Amino acid sequence: MADLDIASLQERLSEFAAAREWGRYHTPKNLAMALMVEAGELAEIFQWLTPEESADVMSDPEKAFRVRDEVADVLAYLLQLASACEVDVLTALADKIDRNERRFPPPE
Repeated sequence: MADLDIASLQERLSEFAAAREWGRYHTPKNLAMALMVEAGELAEIFQWLTPEESADVMSDPEKAFRVRDEVADVLAYLLQLASACEVDVLTALADKIDRNERRFPPPE
């Protein structure tokens, strides 16, 4: 898996959707909504857990599988949304970190 990169994953997702003729459904609005649904499913795993239980969630194989699965779903929809909006996610993130570093300097 060392050869994975954002662009190749976005291409795989695009090909997957195209092969199933899902392109008409993959509008920015629909992808953003699907992203929120998947983020909600990820949050649901942690709902009602204490902070200690949530920090230990990956020690339970079933919960760990669910976390990885939902994280993958969130990332998949985020990458598809970025493609649909022509956003380079790595550049957008680097720019955001730069802005946050200026906005929130470390305490002296």
